Amino acid sequence: MDSLTQIVLGAAVAEAVAGRKMGAKAALLGAIGGTIPDLDVFLRFFYDPLDAALVHRGFSHSLLFALLAGTLLTFVSDKLTKQHYTKRMWFLLWFLSIVTHPLLDIFTNYGTQFFWPFSWRLTFNSVFVIDPLYTIPFMFLLIGALFMKRESKRRRIWNWSGIIYSSVYLLWGVVIKLIVYSNTTSYFEQADIHPKRTMVTPMPLTSFYWDLIVEDDSNYYVGYKSLFAPFDPKGIEVIPKNHELLQNINWEGNSRIEEIEHITNGFYAVESHSDSLFIYDLRFGTTTTITNGKIKNPLFGYGFTTKGQKIETLFSHRTRDFSKIDFKVYWDKVFGE
Repeated sequence: MDSLTQIVLGAAVAEAVAGRKMGAKAALLGAIGGTIPDLDVFLRFFYDPLDAALVHRGFSHSLLFALLAGTLLTFVSDKLTKQHYTKRMWFLLWFLSIVTHPLLDIFTNYGTQFFWPFSWRLTFNSVFVIDPLYTIPFMFLLIGALFMKRESKRRRIWNWSGIIYSSVYLLWGVVIKLIVYSNTTSYFEQADIHPKRTMVTPMPLTSFYWDLIVEDDSNYYVGYKSLFAPFDPKGIEVIPKNHELLQNINWEGNSRIEEIEHITNGFYAVESHSDSLFIYDLRFGTTTTITNGKIKNPLFGYGFTTKGQKIETLFSHRTRDFSKIDFKVYWDKVFGE
């Protein structure tokens, strides 16, 4: 999730653990703990974009890291405060504020290597990385709690209400996804498309609108489902796979195909442009609905510069023409208007 959401979650968890004894300082420390796992983003300066994507949400988003970091920070905090608080309280504050970060990220489409060093990523793919309906009520309840006296029962009620609300919202996303997923095959069969594999992911900023991607041997097919309107088979987009473009490349060193398939969960499309190949990660969707069809490119991917038939350089590719975004039309689609 986005940094603000992780700060709110870490602060709320720390407040629940130690707010009564520490006051607002507990929430501040929890906010710090909630941001620690994402410090791995600075590693991108030492890797190419594909390797950086593989490293991100790896060790720093694991249960092992939370245990090690929680133990280290407990030792440091205990020494700095001259044993004013119990070690148990310090450990729970640091461990829970850190471990809830990757637990929350598991619900996004990128997932985490929570059981690092195992390479597989856990993901429910049921909440978008920025979802105001999750974050804003949660943040409001936390801030309200922090303005109350630390001994106040209402303070604990408000804070726990935020934690419970956030948990229920995540559960809601999983349930809705399963409902949409269970109907995906029948949606596409309306257009005489018979899927071999299916992925369902939330659209930007909401859990009311879903991106449905299915595949056959040659193409991906992208459809959209609002909870407030029937599925429209006429709105299905077709994206050619073109995977063979990678098979015919003379890679410098080891082939990157296995890494591409791993990071995209096998949902990627390839395009050739002049001396570059673009590999689009379809888990991040396309720009079609949010730009009202003005741009239909997949949102994110990776590029390989070629010279002749040899791969030379890797770079990240992201659609950045935000001037074409039409929020009014997008929200009309979200609510089926």
